[in-house]
Amino acid sequence: MSFIRETKENENIDNLSFAQKQRLSFIDFSLMFKGSVSRKELTAKFEMGMANATRDLAVYKELAPNNIDFDQKERTYFQAKTFKPLFSYDARQTMAKLSNKISDGFDGVLEIPFPVDAPYQLNVPDIFIVAKIVQAILKQKPISIIYTSLSSGSKAREIVPHTIVDNGLRWHVRGFDRNSKSFRDFVLTRVTKVTIKADTPSAEENKLEDHQWMRMMPLQLVPHPNNVQHPTAIALDYGMTDGQLDITIRAAMAGYLLRRWNVDCTADAELVGAEYQLWLKNRKALFGAENLTIAPGYVPELEEL
Repeated sequence: MSFIRETKENENIDNLSFAQKQRLSFIDFSLMFKGSVSRKELTAKFEMGMANATRDLAVYKELAPNNIDFDQKERTYFQAKTFKPLFSYDARQTMAKLSNKISDGFDGVLEIPFPVDAPYQLNVPDIFIVAKIVQAILKQKPISIIYTSLSSGSKAREIVPHTIVDNGLRWHVRGFDRNSKSFRDFVLTRVTKVTIKADTPSAEENKLEDHQWMRMMPLQLVPHPNNVQHPTAIALDYGMTDGQLDITIRAAMAGYLLRRWNVDCTADAELVGAEYQLWLKNRKALFGAENLTIAPGYVPELEEL
């Protein structure tokens, strides 16, 4: 849930209507993650008049005068260097919003205690780090980061990010790594500093040149023929049609999904264990994908050209 930071400057916000709080939250969210907001965006989002949008922006500026700068030429409000969000953002909920392209920045005033629980998850990324990366992606700019890897520890890198990815276990940013001259995934929780650079990426750094990302792979998943006694149960779990689930996934993401679902990727469904409830029927479709070392039972040497 996003809620208002407890500061003296924000005490007056409690007197505003629910609808206006929602609009102010949209302004705040846009400034934090996009770096800008305009009256046109407000009017389109909330189906309101230009005068009302102007008033909301004035109220926001009054509540957070150091957050926003107006560019007269572009008729757009930009994030000030002294920006501090007016609202606080729960990291997990915000990441879910970003992944589903929800940009209202507002989860409501009251929390409803739904009887739903979830297992413990890995640490979520620093939301301010994520905000900087999102801005860079939207502006198509490279970034300088401090990144800690398992192989080389902490060091500075330059990357050209194009997508933030949820692999089911943790969040990555995918982009062109200027050190290795290749497209790679970087774990967001291992990024401790981000600086947006001013230069323009080259053609080879464009997302369209990320062939593993652009390539779509058709996968055919079926209940495991040896480990599952009642395949109908698995068919219901995964919404299969005629005992088969057909999905299309990016080559760069295939390994993550196959590991997360414990899909047996051997040629003859050879993996034994109750955790292997699915078998990849068309394993040859994986040929050429690069992140398959984590796919259960996959041995690339067995593939035929």
